[in-house]
Amino acid sequence: MSAAGPVGPRRPLLSRRALRGPVLLLSGALLASGCGSGAATDDAAAPAGYPRTVRDCGHDVRVTAPPRRAVSLNQGTTEILLSLGLADRMAGTATWTDPVMKGLEKANSEVPRLADDMPSLETVLDAEPDFVAASFASTLGTGGVATRERFTRLGVPAYLSPSDCAGKDNSGDGDGVRSEPLTMDTVYGEVRDLARLFDVEERGEKLVADLESRVDRATSGIDASGVTLMYWFANSTSPYLAGCCGAPGVITRAVGAENAMDDTHEEWPQAGWETVADRDPDVLVLGDLTRKSQTAETAAKKIEFLKSNPVTRNMTAVRKKRYVLLSGQAMNPTIRTVEGVEQVAAALRAFGLAK
Repeated sequence: MSAAGPVGPRRPLLSRRALRGPVLLLSGALLASGCGSGAATDDAAAPAGYPRTVRDCGHDVRVTAPPRRAVSLNQGTTEILLSLGLADRMAGTATWTDPVMKGLEKANSEVPRLADDMPSLETVLDAEPDFVAASFASTLGTGGVATRERFTRLGVPAYLSPSDCAGKDNSGDGDGVRSEPLTMDTVYGEVRDLARLFDVEERGEKLVADLESRVDRATSGIDASGVTLMYWFANSTSPYLAGCCGAPGVITRAVGAENAMDDTHEEWPQAGWETVADRDPDVLVLGDLTRKSQTAETAAKKIEFLKSNPVTRNMTAVRKKRYVLLSGQAMNPTIRTVEGVEQVAAALRAFGLAK
């Protein structure tokens, strides 16, 4: 299915994700420093069951032993690794939009924060990683920290979340276009991949079962048919709104509602406020972010804008105060999308919009 065009005026704004800094050029001495040497262990000396390979986004990711110094370049992959009990095998994390998921605070405190936003390649290599994982091709790719091919040449296996490549084209300037809807099965597949590479498959299956159970409980008996939702991630000048088929699409389908921006396959198209007001959704789902790279990052700032802007203040959701506040991670394809399903389902019931 071809991607729909933008639904509002496009402006030369930064992507909603963290600002892209230039990748620092490394000296010959640094490149020859033996970074990632643990991943290059001779197969004859590999532990039982290794080497292991998973197929990821068209690439084979091969490790010769369970990683011991993993670096996660995005919050989403960080929270998966922490949920698998792997804090003691992590050498760093980076690129955060929110506080860490509840229950992981202690584990997260034990892992060095290399950067709140996108780190330089030099910073990552200084952590001496033997494995790198990222949630987005904009982080692990051209214009990001480095391409996975460059990490591989340095002896560091690199894994990209399949949710950012399966049925998705990231070749444009925005946040990508989906040819098919994302499902939680893709996220669960990421959990299983990482669990296999780190030799904690049992933990992976337990985590997946818990997530599936939470979705089942949250959506049991719910029917929000005819209810329209609109997801606003960030930016008050030209807002980033969720298209049909990313993580917000997972949430919307789970509760049986409709996405007011369902006519575009762009992951996060930008629209004009007149378009937002014309579509007049029943409920506004607002990203409540703690990063500071865009305008209107927090939900409080978003609500303040909606109430004061003459174009939006008379919208149904604004007049009736039908807001659902979600973390940025819940609006991205991560294990916290389940958190989004729970919170949206609970809000729709509280608003009297779901049977």
